[in-house]
Amino acid sequence: MTAQPTLSSHGAEIPIAGFGTSPLTGDVTPENVATALKVGYRHLDTGRKYGTERATGEGMRASGVARKDIFLTTKVSHEYLRAADFARSVEESLSHLQTDYVDLLLVHWPTIDNIPLEETMGALAKAKREGKTRFIGVANFNIALLDEAMRLCPEQFSVLQA
Repeated sequence: MTAQPTLSSHGAEIPIAGFGTSPLTGDVTPENVATALKVGYRHLDTGRKYGTERATGEGMRASGVARKDIFLTTKVSHEYLRAADFARSVEESLSHLQTDYVDLLLVHWPTIDNIPLEETMGALAKAKREGKTRFIGVANFNIALLDEAMRLCPEQFSVLQA
């Protein structure tokens, strides 16, 4: 099989074609995830909010593809943006995925509860420093909020997922 083309971003080599596990994309089962990996997908995109992390982790193991060959993305949902909740969410995601780290950890949505962005960005940076993720970023942030998040985060972002 030929290598999948990648996008480079601040050290991250992200496979262009990703297999999304949002329930909106259809039924997400370990078999579907394993099949996606067997046919050549190398980027899996999941999120705590999706409820598909367990199936994603089971599918990764069932596929026979080495973990080091999979670019795994997950997200922390807006309900867990306080520092302690954020850390707990990351630990639960890693447990569900049955892995020690993800390749990319994103803040899924900006706060709806007026949680200080500085607190969330500190928690995101801490997850990276602790080796729970190789790269970090945000999803669904507008440009002004992205600029503020980048200013407040002591670690460099690799991704804005829109």
